[in-house]
Amino acid sequence: MAKSKIKVRFLGTGTSQGVPVLACPCDVCHSSHPRDKRLRASVLIETKGKIFTIDAGPDFRYQLLRENITQLDAILITHDHKDHIGGLDDVRSFNYLFQKRMDIYATAHDQESIKKDFRYAFTDHKYPGVPAFKLHTVTGKPFTINDVSVTPLPALHLNLEVMGYRIGDFAYLTDTNYIPPSTMALLLDCKVIVLNALRKEKHISHYNLEEAVSILEFLRPQKAYLTHISHLMGFHHEVEKELPGFIHLAHDGLRLEI
Repeated sequence: MAKSKIKVRFLGTGTSQGVPVLACPCDVCHSSHPRDKRLRASVLIETKGKIFTIDAGPDFRYQLLRENITQLDAILITHDHKDHIGGLDDVRSFNYLFQKRMDIYATAHDQESIKKDFRYAFTDHKYPGVPAFKLHTVTGKPFTINDVSVTPLPALHLNLEVMGYRIGDFAYLTDTNYIPPSTMALLLDCKVIVLNALRKEKHISHYNLEEAVSILEFLRPQKAYLTHISHLMGFHHEVEKELPGFIHLAHDGLRLEI
């Protein structure tokens, strides 16, 4: 049976501060090249007639407007940091237009943070117009969104467990500095892998460029893309020249079809 096509759009490829960073005087933050401008990291995935995103950060509303998104079936959460869940309130329009709660897939830990940050959506006496969420618990086991199969990819962000996700031959992992052997095994035959690479210098909780490239050279997918990139990485066009042929820096608005 032929595999269903997967269309991927990079809504954002930047770190928690985005690029440019507020008030930063560095050359990258003052670059005029569009590929040096990065919103908070997120991707949109379309397959089997369903559309969902991985993460919904503070730039979520603008990202969906930019891509003219009029359908959203679910949101997968990698972890509970604000640059990955800060935009969840913006599902309100989809709640109203489709008259249903938004399906949110997150670990039990991340659900507690969502309930805390958006507590006004979970009270018994809700204010009119608050977002409506339907929370689904992600464990290490595969699950389906309608008939779309999703495989969680547990990893570590220093001491915090984060979830990457594999859909078909596409895998997305961000905000990690350690991928355990059990998760690596789930990636060995994957055709396209997206992995975080914060900067060239080492970092306590993110892969740097050298570490991310090393992981990807071991896994050797057909194509690989780096995301969650800070202004300290350097200019997009210069870093791109340093990478092996199958690895690229992702950029906002990049589209893939797998």
